[in-house]
Amino acid sequence: MFDKVIEEIKHDEGFVGSPYDDSLGIPTIGYGTKLPLDKYEAELLLKKRFDDVVVEIKNNIYFFDDLEENAREVLLNMAYNMGVPRLMRFKKMMRALELRDYKEAAKEMINSRWYEQVGNRATKLVMKMSKCV
Repeated sequence: MFDKVIEEIKHDEGFVGSPYDDSLGIPTIGYGTKLPLDKYEAELLLKKRFDDVVVEIKNNIYFFDDLEENAREVLLNMAYNMGVPRLMRFKKMMRALELRDYKEAAKEMINSRWYEQVGNRATKLVMKMSKCV
């Protein structure tokens, strides 16, 4: 109903993908969205990014839907964290998952720089992967 107005606002505000100060010096991003974001706005962005990750994972991992639920959840969490292209560099982990060798996949998660970089998140995800049968 208000698509025309939305297009006008987009044109008038212009898009900037990284934070900038508006004409009043207020931190802003996107199409004039003031920073900081409130929790609702942040959750909308999270859900949009997550939906994109799901599509990208399914386009890159043909066996994704056949994995155990915990393994799918781990991959989605990792992909959200680092992006699908970086996740796809876990070649040995992916091969183990393709073979449904979840214990080996967990070992390969531990055997990575990512494991050292993300701390408790990595430990939690390795434990979750290890619980797959």
